[in-house]
Amino acid sequence: MFFRRENRSTSRAFVALTSIVAVGLSAACSTAPVAVPPASNQEPESASRGAVLSVTQVADLNPAEVTAHLRQAEIDASAVRHGVTAYRVVYSTIDVGGEPTTASQLVAFPQTEESDLHVVSWLHGTTVYRRDVASMNDASTDRAAALLFASTGRAVSAPDYLGLGESPGTHPYGHPEATVSASLDALRSARELAGRHDRTFDEEVRISGFSQGGPATMLLGRALQEGIDPSFELGALAPIAGPFDLSQFEADAADDKITMASLYLAYFSIAWDRMYDLYDTPEKAFRAPYAAQVEELLNGDHKTQEIAGALPPRSEDLFTEKFLDSVRHPRGDLREKLRTMDTTCDWRPDVPVHIFHATGDQDVAFEHARHCQRQLVSNGAEQRLTDVGDVDHNGTVRAALLQVVREFSRGD
Repeated sequence: MFFRRENRSTSRAFVALTSIVAVGLSAACSTAPVAVPPASNQEPESASRGAVLSVTQVADLNPAEVTAHLRQAEIDASAVRHGVTAYRVVYSTIDVGGEPTTASQLVAFPQTEESDLHVVSWLHGTTVYRRDVASMNDASTDRAAALLFASTGRAVSAPDYLGLGESPGTHPYGHPEATVSASLDALRSARELAGRHDRTFDEEVRISGFSQGGPATMLLGRALQEGIDPSFELGALAPIAGPFDLSQFEADAADDKITMASLYLAYFSIAWDRMYDLYDTPEKAFRAPYAAQVEELLNGDHKTQEIAGALPPRSEDLFTEKFLDSVRHPRGDLREKLRTMDTTCDWRPDVPVHIFHATGDQDVAFEHARHCQRQLVSNGAEQRLTDVGDVDHNGTVRAALLQVVREFSRGD
């Protein structure tokens, strides 16, 4: 989980409040968007799930430019082998109620002669501002991650999820079925786009994701293993710094035991109220004067700096004590919904799982990685946990990415 910011200077200004990845990239590493006409004029109501609705080229980088981009993002670029072309793709999918909607993603292809490509699904962390995603923000760490994987010769599907990027509405934060459906349909649309370029996908999908993307990695992996789409198979799993015990994570946020506690808990509470009717009115959950503005602040159209400036940094100052107690000791439907997100590792993958985390992480405690590992071990799964060191939450993904690349390269 993390909240992104636009540039390095902004991040420094707010470092006391939050540990945000803020990557400023040089103009030489970006390209002006080039529109690519879609194959048809299908609307989401008539398009099949995963159908490509529009394509816009957002990057066309040679190997040296990819390397420069990654170095600006403080990501090890030693694995770069190829240039990368990337596109923002809008595709058809379904919403939390199963109704047709649209979502967007970044699709990245290596500049190689290979026609059949291995594919990576990269699943991002917590994002409050809808334009702060890989398909739209050239300076996002997720754009850099996609470029890294693609530069090693792989196709990359990096979904923005529902309610972010060019998807309408608000993001259903932590909704398991919507996480899977948007990510699966993103893979389908990436495959369709590859076909337009006379390229195909290897059926094995390697999945990795950071923070919120850690549990998402395990959810999508399980769905693929269970045959949700026979044209895709699970190839590898490498979650990074995921909150695998969501009940404990939210309880820690309620007790102000983590960095950015109030923002994380506010985002969770508002999203889950929209989905599951968590509270009757904002006043039941939030203290005055914040109850009157917090839901509008977290509608996806406000940047992290604006939200941080309007809300207190501590949960005890933002939420009512009764609501905080309900988060510390969840009951009924909330408890059941949280249990689903507490058990995303409670199954036996047919492929090895390599978990990455950092003992220095103050946003998502290292114990979450152990929680996932214990569940995998109890199911007899082949697993490994790597501590990437005394780095913060966002430093974890920078430290882990090259290791994930190497993990995914085994057996090629």
